[in-house]
Amino acid sequence: MEQKLTRLKNKLNAIYDLKHTAALLEWDQQVNMPANGNEERGDQIGTISELAHNMFVSEDIGQLLSELQTESSNLDPRSDDASLIKVTQRLYDQETKIPVELLKNLAQLTSVAYPYWEKAKESNQFSVFQPYLEKIIALTRELAQCFQPYDHIYDPLLNFYEPGMKTADVKQIFDELRPLQVDLIHDIAHHAPIDDSFLRQYFEPEKQWQFGLEVAEAFGIDWKRSRQDKSAHPFTTTFGQNDVRFTTKVLDRHMTSSLFSTMHESGHALYELGFNPAFKRTPLSDASSLAVHESQSRLWENLIGRSRAFWHHFYPKLMDLFPDQLHNIDVETFYRAINKVEPSLIRTEADEATYNLHVMLRLELEMELMEDKLAVKDLPSAWNARMQEYLGVTPSDDTRGVLQDVHWSAGLIGYFPTYALGNLISVQLWEKMRVDLHTLDDKISQGDFHDILQWLRVNVHQHGAKFEPQELVQQITGSKIDAKPYIRYLKTKYEEIYR
Repeated sequence: MEQKLTRLKNKLNAIYDLKHTAALLEWDQQVNMPANGNEERGDQIGTISELAHNMFVSEDIGQLLSELQTESSNLDPRSDDASLIKVTQRLYDQETKIPVELLKNLAQLTSVAYPYWEKAKESNQFSVFQPYLEKIIALTRELAQCFQPYDHIYDPLLNFYEPGMKTADVKQIFDELRPLQVDLIHDIAHHAPIDDSFLRQYFEPEKQWQFGLEVAEAFGIDWKRSRQDKSAHPFTTTFGQNDVRFTTKVLDRHMTSSLFSTMHESGHALYELGFNPAFKRTPLSDASSLAVHESQSRLWENLIGRSRAFWHHFYPKLMDLFPDQLHNIDVETFYRAINKVEPSLIRTEADEATYNLHVMLRLELEMELMEDKLAVKDLPSAWNARMQEYLGVTPSDDTRGVLQDVHWSAGLIGYFPTYALGNLISVQLWEKMRVDLHTLDDKISQGDFHDILQWLRVNVHQHGAKFEPQELVQQITGSKIDAKPYIRYLKTKYEEIYR
């Protein structure tokens, strides 16, 4: 059995080298590549994706997995080796159902679609991106149909990002969450609005950038294993356990956008930098799910980065950088301003109380696209109508509406629910962490995040993809993904802020 495991790991190592190479090409496309390189880059990524896919679905790996399934029956199911066999088998079953031509076509199409999404967003013309999105939706339907029978066509797409979860599970969680969040927003709307106008002054971009780097380093980012760059849409990607990169965007009149994007992406990067080194270049060196991934970014961005304790330490540093803008703003005024609740157009800049409604809107539209109940050409008007219904605001243009997110250009259908699920998981983890670390607020107010990072390393990061998301959350907190702790957190926080 040991020899077969070694053979399997050697084959997986080569496959994951190819996957990381494709990721490097995608990162370069969004950060450095000249504009005219997109078509050839699409061919390159398509070729590498095809090679990795063919190697993974080979008869040799199928035979190895079949034999290892039989010979590993006496292993502890929670052991690393048993988990590697289980996770690899799940991924193998998934990929063997996808025709290689479909996979290659999707990779090429999304690579070419990305710059058209950028052009459409910059020019506020959905029609520039529309034909590419129509092709992406059509190919994604083909992809989902490879996994029939299913309860819902969205199930296999969701399963790519949240192993073990069904559309019905997510709808049940969201159906519990939605009315509670709407009630909270209505309660807050009856109170005097918070003045945050001072945040929309000119803040020198270079100083914003340097402050964000200082915060990321304080969180635990090791610049020998990571780096930050700029891109149109912030993201994190990994080329190995010692090369995890993230990006942000800097807006000179929206200082908090860059700062909280850096905190958010730092959380993603810290997760990937914390996987068990023994899992290197295998499927276990990955997140349990994208919701668990998102829980890490939201924990650092919101539960820590928007806390009063955090700013007791960092606000004097920010005032030193921007004395003209902040000289008459005390820390309490700043704290309340960055936690202002106000329905807004942009998901990535939404406050904690309204953010999940953005996600639910996208989930519903994705499901309608996949069910063929909504045509791509009608997406902008459907988007605007749903924004008005859920948040009481209507985008004046597609740039701040249907074109704001990069995900559809990358073919990431099934991805959006993970954002809201990640919010819920972050608070469940936070409540358990507060029980285990009694001096948590004191440490944060001193700018000391060592104990927090170590707690996450032990309880979340090191496990990588060993456990499915519901299994991991229950193992840590004693409960599966649950909306109630998140609502409890929001009510406690905002009752105090809005007095």
